[in-house]
Amino acid sequence: MNPRKAKILVVDDDEILLEIYRVFLRDFELMTARNGEEAIKLFKSFKPDIILMDISMPTMDGVEATKEILKTDPRAVVIGVTAFASQRGDELLKAGAKEIVRKPFNRKGLIEVIKRYLFERQNL
Repeated sequence: MNPRKAKILVVDDDEILLEIYRVFLRDFELMTARNGEEAIKLFKSFKPDIILMDISMPTMDGVEATKEILKTDPRAVVIGVTAFASQRGDELLKAGAKEIVRKPFNRKGLIEVIKRYLFERQNL
């Protein structure tokens, strides 16, 4: 799979952070959602290769959204991205996230995580 063609769904309610994602992930096909409910709808239509999921959001948090997405497709790759890793990271991992990336993150580290999971998907 060519990483430049990979589809990534970013789920976060912080508009400034969404703009950072847009800059950092400009080489990917990117879709954004501001809460878990939007994420589930977009997941079904956009069919992303990877989902970057915040935990704390209005309407539906990342834990519940992850559970629902994995009910729809157990092979979905959800990576938690949160500033609350010590408080709620385990909760997101138990819901099915593959890994937790701590905020603040840097572009290089985020891309490395994404490419690792894209490589794993390609080799399944």
